[in-house]
Amino acid sequence: MCEDRQSRRRRDPAATRTALLRAAGELFAERGFDQTTVREVASRAEVNQALLFRYFGSKQELFAEVLSHNSEALLDGGSPEELPRRILESVLSEHVGAGTEHTLVALLRSFSDERAARLLRDELGGAYAERLARFTDAPDAELRADLVLAWFFGVGMMRSVLRKSPLAEAPTEVVVDHLMRAVSLLLEKNSPTGGDED
Repeated sequence: MCEDRQSRRRRDPAATRTALLRAAGELFAERGFDQTTVREVASRAEVNQALLFRYFGSKQELFAEVLSHNSEALLDGGSPEELPRRILESVLSEHVGAGTEHTLVALLRSFSDERAARLLRDELGGAYAERLARFTDAPDAELRADLVLAWFFGVGMMRSVLRKSPLAEAPTEVVVDHLMRAVSLLLEKNSPTGGDED
């Protein structure tokens, strides 16, 4: 059965890439970048390890592709005004079984690796911060966006990685409600003609 699936995927590049991205997303979220091996990714995807290198070149490039793929899904996966809440809920998510939907959990578990950290900084400093900065017309919009991200990821680290009580046991909706009240002040628009975030 496994050999049959591998054979079919060799003939279907799109299915192979999807399987590898899903498997990599799951493993990066569970173990972080450093503790995930390309052999494990290929095994979980049920494809030959050589295909991983053919489509992605290296583990670092695979990680970058997972980040990019998942960022697009998160940033564009709902109404623009709900983006801060979506990011926060993704950071706080404990469920890592659905593969590529859990990039932000992977981020929290990958800060210790220098190569992964560089990719994370590029992603956070680019897509996430740029989109959050649109929510405010303050002159220091970029700083405010960075503060929101730092807050979200600091809370995520304390809750999901360090498991600090009582934060680790607090209901997700309670944490989200508290933080979103503060975020609304940081990302406020002062000009009535500032327009909506899009």
